[in-house]
Amino acid sequence: MSLRGGDPEEIGGYPLEARLGSGGMGTVFLARTASGRPVAIKLIHQQFADDEEFRIRFRQEVAAARRVSGAFTAAVIDADPEAEHPWMATAFIEGHTLAQRIAKQGPIDGAELRTLAIGLTEALRDIHRAGVVHRDLKPSNVVLSPEGPRVIDFGISRAADQQTLTMTGRVIGTPPFMSPEQLQTPRGVGPRSDVFSLATLLVYAATGQGPFDADSPYMTAYQVVHEAPSLGSVPDALRRVVEPCLSKDPEDRPTADELLVRLRDLPSDLGGAGPAVPARSTRETDTQHHLSADDTPAPNAQSAPNAQSASPSPSPSPELAEHDTGTFMSRHLRRRRRPVLAAVAAVVAIAGGVALMNTGSSDGGSGDKGDKGDNVAATGAPLPHGFEPWKKSVLGGREDIPDELRCLSRGDALYCGGGGVVAARLRASDGSRVWTENSPGVPVQGMHLVGATDDTVLGYRFAAEDAPGDPATEVVAIDADKGKELWSVPSGAQSTAVTGQTQDAVVVNSTVVTVDASNTRFEGRQAHSGKVLWRQPFPAGTQCSPVPSGPRLYAMCAPNAEVSASSVRHPTLHVVDLASGSLGKAIALKGPAQPVGTAGDSLVLLHRNEQSLATVGYDGVMRVDRDSHEVTHSRLPKTYAGTPGMADGTVFVSGQTGLVTAFDPATGRKKWSRQTGVEGASGPVAGDGDGALYFSSASGRVVALSSRGGKPLWTTNPRADGLAGETNASARVAVVGRMVVVTAAKNTVFAFDATKPPKSG
Repeated sequence: MSLRGGDPEEIGGYPLEARLGSGGMGTVFLARTASGRPVAIKLIHQQFADDEEFRIRFRQEVAAARRVSGAFTAAVIDADPEAEHPWMATAFIEGHTLAQRIAKQGPIDGAELRTLAIGLTEALRDIHRAGVVHRDLKPSNVVLSPEGPRVIDFGISRAADQQTLTMTGRVIGTPPFMSPEQLQTPRGVGPRSDVFSLATLLVYAATGQGPFDADSPYMTAYQVVHEAPSLGSVPDALRRVVEPCLSKDPEDRPTADELLVRLRDLPSDLGGAGPAVPARSTRETDTQHHLSADDTPAPNAQSAPNAQSASPSPSPSPELAEHDTGTFMSRHLRRRRRPVLAAVAAVVAIAGGVALMNTGSSDGGSGDKGDKGDNVAATGAPLPHGFEPWKKSVLGGREDIPDELRCLSRGDALYCGGGGVVAARLRASDGSRVWTENSPGVPVQGMHLVGATDDTVLGYRFAAEDAPGDPATEVVAIDADKGKELWSVPSGAQSTAVTGQTQDAVVVNSTVVTVDASNTRFEGRQAHSGKVLWRQPFPAGTQCSPVPSGPRLYAMCAPNAEVSASSVRHPTLHVVDLASGSLGKAIALKGPAQPVGTAGDSLVLLHRNEQSLATVGYDGVMRVDRDSHEVTHSRLPKTYAGTPGMADGTVFVSGQTGLVTAFDPATGRKKWSRQTGVEGASGPVAGDGDGALYFSSASGRVVALSSRGGKPLWTTNPRADGLAGETNASARVAVVGRMVVVTAAKNTVFAFDATKPPKSG
């Protein structure tokens, strides 16, 4: 729905586009980040802003949402609980709530019901592993996203090791889905209360009504505490599993982990529900029985702006993709404001969601053993002498930059750059710092370390805000041993416009190739001395970006008019002669195209589908033969949104909610897909002969997948307070023998033995 008179134009610097819903405690708006990424912002009603008890509760909500972000939830993008009007911004996800699904189509049965049960239990397991008790599981807090059910709204959740805050004189919760202890002793509520609520929710999904429904919320609460559940219409196999979860005594209920084991043993087809019951309206489900009225009921799908026709079985849309990768793309996406889709308003009730982790890959591969301790097979690869797992913060000149580094290895040295750091050298054995060169200014998103040779490290320096005379962006060369600056040169920062990536400088062998500050030519230099080897103007009427492919370098160029219009449709490739800088004959590409890596002798690119206003994804793959320069095109099975990458001759797209899909770059055929718990992941990085692929998010959460079939080997917990949001991010993992080095938000770097990953849970 449109903004109303009196609604703010922006919150916390985020321009607002639409009002998505309002409840007793706050209003939710659709907004955009500077890069054009859609976010949901919950603004607390003014009457509660001066209520200190409420502020405490809202702080708990923000803390709980952050605590589970990156596990199975959409990230908290930003928040200010101390603002005059407190607010919180979260990732924006699309899908109907379970309440809306039941109201429109009736109960769920068969394989869909089994998948829902497993997905919600896996979500609950990970919420509990993060030390949070949700305390308000109900149909309106479950979103059926395209990639599986997601649990939202941590408004009355709490950390398991903290005292519960109950607002004076008020019972907090939704009686049909509350546990007995919530109604009797709310300060004693623990994780098994969520298990009770989950069971009531599954009964509702299977039958269209809860196991304790009555004519009034007060009678419902009485039945929750004193009466046996009504399970006659629940399919037999599911009833045997959920009945123990509805025990009045929490100790008699299974844990989420135990429940998951039982659900996975269910038959693939649970059968249908019993006699149909009238479906209650979404408003009835969301509001009538809610005593505290503290959540934000989702509006009906038809009220969303630009709503499509309300189909009884809407087809899932690809997940939202965001390109938060540079100044040009930020402007590009700000100009391309995307309207709200039908049914997405239901998702933004509040913080975070939980993605379904399937029990197997979509091609029927091995089952997912999740976090049960499966390790990468031990190899003969060494560890640095004296190595012990470590975690460090590499702070630059400004500690307020919420950025992250990227690292690469040379022998026993790690070189890291990004955020407020041009480059730093760390010891691989313990993470101790040898030297650091700081960058005074605010970095461009996605511009990290340029590269390194045996004796030189190259990074980016950004001018301080109080030094307008300095070059905005420079490439800086640093002596690898001494940490002293060798030379610097102003650099362009517009490659995102051409390639979809922020890469205006590269290192190939011992040559550094940069784009000059005016974005008119390439310049080649000897890495250590800075001696200019050549200067090569761009082809007339174009802007170009360097694209490395193994030992070879290409120039990818696009017409100025298309770059200015933010619509590159006719890019070309040119082979760059590293000795002279001369450009080879133009190789025409079907654009927009984004380089992702090298397979054999071919450069591999993905075709970006930018036709839909809802999402930007990838729908095709291109290969450019190194010798013949022949371009082959293959279509992908559908459009895939997320962060692309390449390893071991395979193309990957990591979806924003943790789905990793592998493709054959020669044919576009899908090899396998795997739902992981690592949202907003970048990668992959191939292990050192261990058959593993590593993906990691800004929170430092890492998953290792088998390169053959995508079988999960292990997953770690988050290690930093990061946002699982940046798409097109470069890989955050470096592998040195058996040592895995990971970078995360707030310039966090940590390392561990691949055969002994940090335990999850």
